[in-house]
Amino acid sequence: MANAKNVYGRPLQLCCGNTGFTREGFCYVPESDSGNHSVCAVMSDEFLQFSLRQGNDLITPWPSMQFAGLLAGDRWCLCAERWLQAYAAGVAPKVRLEATHEKALAVIPLAILEAYAVDKHG
Repeated sequence: MANAKNVYGRPLQLCCGNTGFTREGFCYVPESDSGNHSVCAVMSDEFLQFSLRQGNDLITPWPSMQFAGLLAGDRWCLCAERWLQAYAAGVAPKVRLEATHEKALAVIPLAILEAYAVDKHG
């Protein structure tokens, strides 16, 4: 995670606790993360239902996996491809750009991410 950069080339900020591929709270993308969990997204009910319909239940708690389930307003490191699918379906969640890893840009244009930003950018 050392020297990880966000979409603006600045140091990657914390997304939230217990999220990301490594469960460290940062949306950095280690080589072992083939899913590119780079987008720090703010969950919405619409997105959570969309994800459930796609076969990825982020709502139901899984105590054995130390996963409490997500609610609208929670932040979570999403796969860039899933975020883009949600965008195409009109249900993309807002994003924290300062906590979104630069590898998201390999999948999603910066201008689209900026349109969904909840933090200041530039």
